[in-house]
Formats: sequence, C-alpha cells, structure tokens
Amino acid sequence: MTSDSTLESRPTESAASIGAAELEGLLGDAVLGRDDHENAPAVVIRPDEVQTVLATLRDEAGFDHCACVTAQEYPDRFETIYHLQSYADPTREVSVVVPTPADEPRSESATPVFETADWHEREAYDLIGIEYEGHPDLRRILLPETWQGHPLSLDYDQEQSQIVTLSEHANPIAGDEHDAASETMFLNIGPHHPSTHGVLHVKAVLDGETVVDVDPDIGYIHRCEEQLCQQSTYRHQIMPYPDRWDWVSAGLLNEWAYARAAEDLADIAVPDYAQVIRTMGAELSRLASHFIAVGTYALDIVGEFCAAFQYAIRDRELVLDCLEELTGQRMMFNYFRLGGVAWDLPDPRGEFIADVRDILDGFPAKLEEYHDLLVTNEIFQRRCVDTGVLEPDTAKQYGCTGPVARGSGIDYDRRRDDPYGYYPHLEWDVVTEPDGDNFARLLVRLREIEESAKIVAQCLDLLADWPEDERTLRSNVPRTLKPDAGTETYRAVEGAKGELGIYIRADGTDTPARFKIRSPCFSNLSALPEIARGEYVADLIAAIGSLDCIMGEVDR
Repeated sequence: MTSDSTLESRPTESAASIGAAELEGLLGDAVLGRDDHENAPAVVIRPDEVQTVLATLRDEAGFDHCACVTAQEYPDRFETIYHLQSYADPTREVSVVVPTPADEPRSESATPVFETADWHEREAYDLIGIEYEGHPDLRRILLPETWQGHPLSLDYDQEQSQIVTLSEHANPIAGDEHDAASETMFLNIGPHHPSTHGVLHVKAVLDGETVVDVDPDIGYIHRCEEQLCQQSTYRHQIMPYPDRWDWVSAGLLNEWAYARAAEDLADIAVPDYAQVIRTMGAELSRLASHFIAVGTYALDIVGEFCAAFQYAIRDRELVLDCLEELTGQRMMFNYFRLGGVAWDLPDPRGEFIADVRDILDGFPAKLEEYHDLLVTNEIFQRRCVDTGVLEPDTAKQYGCTGPVARGSGIDYDRRRDDPYGYYPHLEWDVVTEPDGDNFARLLVRLREIEESAKIVAQCLDLLADWPEDERTLRSNVPRTLKPDAGTETYRAVEGAKGELGIYIRADGTDTPARFKIRSPCFSNLSALPEIARGEYVADLIAAIGSLDCIMGEVDR
C-alpha cells in the first residue's frame, strides 16, 4: 500500500472541511464571532457554553479528537483555544476560542466532553491562571501547589521569591497509612528514575496488590520551554530547543514540528530535495527512538540487563552513527532550517548512502531475534498479554496518538492522514494492532521499525539518483521573519511517540507572542489511570513502560 493510494481513499481537505456558515448554524447562539486560524475555521463562543459546543462538534460534526488546548493572555482578556480534529481525517480542523474577562478569567471546563482536557486545563490554570468551572480536579500540574502566581501571565513577577513550606515535605498520608475499612494503602512510585522512565512520581492506591487508582505527578523536569521559545527569534534561535523535548534520539522529528508550524505561518515553501532529506532523517530518528523504547521495555519486563536491551542499544548506536554523519551531532541535531536543511549529505556521498544501506540490510535478521527474544517469550507474554488494556474509545477520549493509539486499533498517522514532507510519494503502511494491551503497543513499535527502514531505503534511492544541479537544500528565507500580527496556526507531525503539535500566534515581531507545545507523551500519560486500574503493581510498571513517555517532553 502506498500513502498516495491511502490518501485517495480518504476525504480531501476541501471536501471534508466544515464551512463558516455551517459552523455557526450548528452552534447557534453560543457563537460570539469568528477568528479564523491559518488551517482551521475558528469560532469564538461564550464561556458558559463550552461543554454544549464541544459535545455538538464531537457528536454531530465528527470532531472526536481534542488535539490540543492552548491558553493565552491579551491586555484585555484571556483566551482558551480547543484545537479539535477528526481521528478519521485530521485535515478536518476547527478551533474553538473561549474568551474570558481580564478581571475574571473563568470558563466552563471541557473535561466532561473530552477527558484529555483534564490535564490540559490544569496546565492552563497553572501557567496562565484561567479557572475552569466544573473541572474535576483543578490544581497545579507542573509547578508546586505553593507556587505564587502564574508564570505565563502578563503580570507575573519573575523576580519574586518562591517559598515551599515545610508541610509540603510531610508524609502525605501521615497517620493514615492503612485504611482498615476499605483495606487500601497508599504507595509512592518514583520520582526516582528506575521503573518510571524519567522523573515521574506515581501516587498509587492499592488494595492488596491490586491497583485501585493512580495519580501521575509530573513537573519535576519542567524547564519553561514554551517561554524560552517565546523569547527567541523564529529564524535562528528557536530551532535548537525542539531537540531537547524528546531527547531520546527523536530530535529531527521534533525539529520538523516547529519547522512545519513556522513555515506555515510565514508561507515558506520547502524544495523537494530537502523534503527527501528531512523524511530520511526523521525516519532514522524514529528508528533510534523505537529501538530504545523496545530495549528499555524488555528491561522493565525481564528486570535485568537482558540480551534484548543490549541488542537494542547496539542497533540504536548504528542508527545514531548515520545521524551523526548527516547532522554532526548524535542527539541534539539542530539540522533543520526554516525552508529546508542545514547542509547536504556528507562526502563522500556514495559511501554514506552505502553505509546506511548496509545497516538497513541487517535489520530483517535482527528483527527476527527481537521476535524470538520477546514476542515468543512465554514470560514476556504473561506479563504483557491482556494487561494494561486501553480501549479505543478511551484512547480517543484522552487524545492518545502514535503507537499507543495504533496499539488500540486506531488507524491514525499524520504522515498519511495529514501528508507532509515526501511521505505521499513513498510506499509504506500504517501499523495497527487490535488488542490495546501492553503487548500490542510493543508489536506496533517492532513493526514500525520495518516500515521506517522501508521509508529510509526509498529515500536513499531517490537521493542517489537526484541530479546534482537540482539539489536545492533550502528556499530563500528572509534573515528576519516577522509574520503578520494576529496570525495563528496549529501544525503537527507524527513524532516518535505520536502527534507532536505546535501552536504559534504572531504579533508582528520576530518572536512569537504565544508558543504552545502539544506533547504526545503528555496526553498519552494522562490515560495511565485508565490503563492501570484493576491491575497488579507489576502490571502498573509494565503499563508505564508501554507508553514510552519521555518526561522532558511531558514537562517541557
């Protein structure tokens, strides 16, 4: 199957789009006005009609994917933007803008309609200061509860002292470690690195060894990435930051997310030759990311430095050798440029292409070893089959994407469904598994390694035969980019973990007025309570690993 043939079977963007008149007719008196974004019609609605509007768009217009929630402040108002799409066709987009007064930033919560809004609205409250009526648990999510002020609000004093009281360090269940009535107990897992794939703290409530509930506690590695990007110029200063979001080899995928949004905002075209190089580099990054995901998951399940882990690190190193030759760096690449890439393939060109092909040629035999070591391993199966089940409807409610969603049978991949780069011209398949358990998510990643290798091989063939006088690396881009004030866009790519999206609002200067990062790990991790509830403690650890979350991307 080719991505071209797949696209032909799906509705085109123009055919699937919803019109302005249709939107206003559907939503009626809840609409206050329009505020169209670059790729989506946007309606401005009343703050007390959020649930009604979103439920109508979900149930009657098919917008069942709340991809992102962005909050921002203007001098005269606050805004929450719900970026809605369709899992069946993500080119169908609509933005729902909810303004609130500057002196009372309060609107209705969207959580009863989309569960993923729970974490997104908590982040908006934490960083901007908007309150959401009817939210089930409105408290800070990235910063300590004792934090004074909201860091992305306009009146925030960056020089003020922050004091954490001693009570914050007390035992949270002092005097109540064991509840005799319900036979439950409280258990802290993390925030140390082992078993949690980063500095993640999971508050677990147990009944014996059965998980009654879990509360992922994040924010331990929050680094103000959005604010850093808002203080940096489009043209030169932002691009190095995306490598540091998902730092486990996925840097070129992260860079592409920013490049796609900024290029859309500034109407910058990318030459075909550069698109082929981008596509090849992105899939090499996906390979490296999936290898370490499979290897560390084997470590989680088997519990020692097993052969599968060592093989995976070996194969990841081979891929990183290719990326180092291409970009000059092993992890923090900074190779993409707005309008193209930094430089061409390394010299001697033929030797580089031959080296990458040699590595790809060795993958089929190696993947057979992974299947022998893991897929057919009885212990691995007993730990993973029918544990950590995520039902498709639940995955959609939490905005899950990437291997986590495709492991639940959701046929959703932005490379095919919202085509960009050179993907539409290549032959490859979207991998899904129907069972939705820990085992299915592993199978998806193993099969996606095959598909990524297939894409890289086709790119190498194209690059080898590309006429020398047509190897244009990037289009002409002004030295200083100043997109028109008020221009807004949300663009996403298929990252290693799922949909990595960027929302940018321009204000006419060379830096963004608002820069929002939609992390796939953030939404995927929010579904952990649904996956782990009713399982054993050991299954909880397996479920955390199956999500393949990188906390640097979750916390940003």
